[in-house]
Amino acid sequence: MHAKKLDKFATAVLYTIAGIIVAILASLILYILVRGLPHISWSFLTGKSSSYQAGGGIGIQLYNSFFLLVITLIISVPLSMGAGIYLAEYAKKGPVTNFVRTCIEILSSLPSVVVGLFGYLIFVVQFEYGFSIISGALALTVFNLPQMTRNVEDSLKHVHHTQREAGLALGISRWETVVHVVIPEALPGIVTGVVLASGRIFGEAAALIYTAGQSAPALDWSNWNILSVTSPISIFRQAETLAVHIWKVNSEGTIPDATIVSAGSAAVLLIFILIFNFGARKLGSYLHKKLTAA
Repeated sequence: MHAKKLDKFATAVLYTIAGIIVAILASLILYILVRGLPHISWSFLTGKSSSYQAGGGIGIQLYNSFFLLVITLIISVPLSMGAGIYLAEYAKKGPVTNFVRTCIEILSSLPSVVVGLFGYLIFVVQFEYGFSIISGALALTVFNLPQMTRNVEDSLKHVHHTQREAGLALGISRWETVVHVVIPEALPGIVTGVVLASGRIFGEAAALIYTAGQSAPALDWSNWNILSVTSPISIFRQAETLAVHIWKVNSEGTIPDATIVSAGSAAVLLIFILIFNFGARKLGSYLHKKLTAA
């Protein structure tokens, strides 16, 4: 009887802790949405922000966030795939592998503001990219590479060894086995990790303050010259993202309706992050059913 009572008590404590965590998260999400949703409109989502008068929007900041996300993924996904494949399929125990894993652990523990300062010193100052999208994308690559690499490695390791043996038994090379057998099997987990990392990139602010800049110059949507600082597809222009815009609006306080803009921007940012998180799981489940016929 004593053991059963102790088990029930421990179960109740665990459920209580889980309930408290869920309640805190739900209250935080509801608070942000209740404050921000009434201020969201089409003109707010597409309008140009103003630093001196009320009624500004977040159109450029929203576009900058998505554009920076795309550039970051173009850089970080191939690197994380290569590192993950090496660690999961080719790395042998030894000083080189231990050094790589140590570097990944150190990078994953760095605060984003430290990565931002590193990006400022290396990409902005040393490489002379200035405050630009490419500087921000490279800094975010450094910030997210450890998580994405470990996700790829774990996804590949979860593929059963019989899949590899079957590929090798058919006479194909080890690399072909990895490309045509292992990676397709691990693809749902890899895609889920990439989408979750996208949400982290989309909501990042500290690292971008020092690298991508704190201003959003007007864009010439008819200018498709990638080297022009007024072009929407240029990676060499400053790009204030939505998360940085929230920080800037609250810190400077020069806009009469700063509270409204901040609340609406926070709600929009939260909605997109929720879409990334829930979408990652849905997409992962869909790909798993599609590829494995489960």
